[in-house]
Amino acid sequence: MLNREPNHNRHTPFDIRFYKNENMKKIFLSAIFGIVLLIPASAQNNGRNNRNNRSYNNNSNRYNFNRWTNNDLGIYYGLRLGLGLSHINSDDKSLDGGDNQSGLNLGFVAGMQVAYDTPIFLESGLYYTEKGGKGYNSDKKFTYNLNYLELPIVMKYQYFINDDVAIQPFAGGYFAYGIGGRIKNYSDREAEDSFSGSKFRRFDGGLRLGCGISFQNIYMDMTYDIGLANISHDTFDASHNGCFYINLGVNF
Repeated sequence: MLNREPNHNRHTPFDIRFYKNENMKKIFLSAIFGIVLLIPASAQNNGRNNRNNRSYNNNSNRYNFNRWTNNDLGIYYGLRLGLGLSHINSDDKSLDGGDNQSGLNLGFVAGMQVAYDTPIFLESGLYYTEKGGKGYNSDKKFTYNLNYLELPIVMKYQYFINDDVAIQPFAGGYFAYGIGGRIKNYSDREAEDSFSGSKFRRFDGGLRLGCGISFQNIYMDMTYDIGLANISHDTFDASHNGCFYINLGVNF
């Protein structure tokens, strides 16, 4: 009987999911950083054109977020509705939900200009967002639903392409509090509260990067949340949220 040598190059399903999520994250973040680097290079050449744009308020010498938010304070409001694709990366295999799970993202935002005579805005708001993950543990299918109230705080730069269209890269962070969710074990047909004492913590927080585009008062963005807080109760095996969003909305 022949003894086979162990294959150290073999990847487990967990490794494949991890590398896939990491590669998606790197591609998205590289694209965002590329946009952020390109905008300052062209902003100097377009500064005078922006002042002639209808979004520039000559009375207050401020940039309005769009020409429907024409006020002297540079304040705007908006509604957002979107789809999130989330996953949980955990050192604990019983909590690792590396496969993406879809969920609702619904919120209200408000922002204001923070740099006088410059199209830089501070934006915050309140979202209801559904995160989580799904995967297999010992060939048993499971899903995690983690529903949060989320407070993002980002800095947004608005680059005007013309009178009606603007590109808006942004960066910042978020804080979240878990309000509900279920852990489902499909093999044993069991379910329990996601935020029970032995599973996930309610508090979460991390970085937020993304880029939006507006046409008149219609808005769309792509956002990625990078969870930094350990959302599990285990001190040694950390768990982190990750979520990619596509949002649509309206500003007024």
